[in-house]
Amino acid sequence: MIGKIITFFKESRQELSKVSWPKRNEIWTSTGIVIVVSILLSGVIWVLDLLFSHVFMRLFG
Repeated sequence: MIGKIITFFKESRQELSKVSWPKRNEIWTSTGIVIVVSILLSGVIWVLDLLFSHVFMRLFG
C-alpha cells in the first residue's frame, strides 16, 4: 500500500516537470483580461436587470 502511494507521488512529480508553466507576464495579462471582462459583463447584466425591472413594473405594477 505504501509502495503504491510513493509510486503515485513519484509519477506525479515526473508529470508536473513536463508541464509548460506560464510566465509571470502571461499570468498578469490573463488576470487583467479576466478582471476587465468580469466588470464589463457585470455592467451588462446590471443594465439588463434595470431594463427588465422597468418593463415588468410598467406591465404588472
